[in-house]
Amino acid sequence: MKIPGNVMLDLKSLLSGSRQVVGLDIGSSSLKLAEVVDDPRGGYLLNRFSQLSLPRGIIVDGILHETSLLTEKVKELFKTSGNRRKGIVTSLSGHSVIIKKVDFPTMEEEEMRDMIRDDAAQYLPFDNMDEVNFDFQILGENEYNPNLMEVLLVAARKDIINSYTDALKAAGLTVVIMDVDSFALETVYEENYDFEEEDIVALINIGASITNINVVKADASIFTRDFTLGGNTVTESLVDRLGVSFDEAERVKIEGPGGDEFEANAFRMSLIEHAEPICAEIDRSIEFFRSTFGGDYIRKVLLSGGGAKLPGIVEELRQRLGVDTEILNPFQKIAINDKTVDVSLVEQMGPALAVSLGLALRRVGDK
Repeated sequence: MKIPGNVMLDLKSLLSGSRQVVGLDIGSSSLKLAEVVDDPRGGYLLNRFSQLSLPRGIIVDGILHETSLLTEKVKELFKTSGNRRKGIVTSLSGHSVIIKKVDFPTMEEEEMRDMIRDDAAQYLPFDNMDEVNFDFQILGENEYNPNLMEVLLVAARKDIINSYTDALKAAGLTVVIMDVDSFALETVYEENYDFEEEDIVALINIGASITNINVVKADASIFTRDFTLGGNTVTESLVDRLGVSFDEAERVKIEGPGGDEFEANAFRMSLIEHAEPICAEIDRSIEFFRSTFGGDYIRKVLLSGGGAKLPGIVEELRQRLGVDTEILNPFQKIAINDKTVDVSLVEQMGPALAVSLGLALRRVGDK
């Protein structure tokens, strides 16, 4: 499933028929810019990719705190990327967005929209819908009651949306589609993996400060959850253990502490201890899904985000969840233009590109 392009923004006021967009993943620790084009040989081609680190504190738990600084960093990223497109697909996650599945009696979409707006408190945690942008997608008939439709609601406060769109507008860009991180994962999964109608797969993106979970059945999302733990959780644990700065702990997490090979391997294996809070929360989330959705069998877990490459985390989650677990490959069916893209960089980053690539795959008018 792909949430409509007007999930949170009025496309008519932002777009004049252009389909030339790029994906911009705005994370708490970095910006990632991806441009995907049609491959003449069929399928899709990653035509450009650039990234830029962000200072800590610009974005915290999905909330933008330093608008002007984000604008400066976005300008810098676009200047170095060589990209000339101004239409942006970006996304929200964490506490900044609400995703909820609700059953409604069968009705027309406009009637449903009016019902949601008039009786918002029944469905969404907002008292004043004038302060909220929302949209929905009808997933289909309720399998237990043919008189009901399953509907996915997505909502966010306008001030949060506007903080991002204003920062990007000041950088000379136009937000064409405001997506959600969890659904960007779904987009990149659908383009890269084959699945049967009854296949259930858990897509888990471990970012720097937020972990996104999206359980999909075939091509439809049936459960989503975000929680504010991620790779920074491991780094902060190393700060306490090693008595070093955050930046030094981040370097050690990636490069290792030095020393001989035995010590380096022992340290890498110990990193999983520092990821215990993340693994435990993923475990609880999957158990909640199983108890809520009648014990539906999850066929596979696909990990993405920078945290997916933490040594030992695949094996740890495979054992905890009792499910085949592997790292998502966003380039399983998407080619890379080796004339304009640093192939070694994107292959090294691998699963950390999942959200940016999913955003870049979005097209105006998608459902």
